[in-house]
Amino acid sequence: MPEARARGLLFDWGGVLTTNLFAGFAEFCREEGIEPGLLREKFLGDPEAQEMLFAFETGEMAEPEFERRLAVLLGLPPERAEGFNDRIFDRIGEDRPMVEALRRARGHGLRTGLLSNSWGTQRYPRHLFGELFDAVVISGEEGIRKPDAPIYELAIERMALPATEIVFVDDLEHNLEPARRLGLIAIHHRDSQETLEELERLTGVSLR
Repeated sequence: MPEARARGLLFDWGGVLTTNLFAGFAEFCREEGIEPGLLREKFLGDPEAQEMLFAFETGEMAEPEFERRLAVLLGLPPERAEGFNDRIFDRIGEDRPMVEALRRARGHGLRTGLLSNSWGTQRYPRHLFGELFDAVVISGEEGIRKPDAPIYELAIERMALPATEIVFVDDLEHNLEPARRLGLIAIHHRDSQETLEELERLTGVSLR
């Protein structure tokens, strides 16, 4: 391997340390009897849905209101709103190779961190945080979210490393460019094999 230059790994949660979010969204939609791509389409292209999501991710909107309004946008009856988010995330599981890579990284002396836009701060397996992360930044606890610069700046501060020595991994392309502007090394996550190969190249350590 080439000479290592990265000493920190900063991971998104949903879609990086979990299975694919949009696949989970599609499965949820099918089980609710609506078009499989509808939830994704709303969040990517509907201003009202995006405004709701941004408010929920920063803790400005309570979960019951978010669930109620999202159910309406998807054309679901009001009685389906309760437990909406739980049903979505029941379809999204852990990406074991990526989670194990964090443990291996720490074993090699790398610093590790979480930088996540949250769908309710209670959905994270916090009992694992102590063994997985040196630094944690969750949007709903900080009142700021990706892709706004302040949340990356906070993550860099908590990682206690120069930005140029931190690799940031996210599954959404629009979250990467702001990270690059601050000096972070940014990787667009598509699958664990490709991402881990690139991380091993950048860190010089085995993560599998």
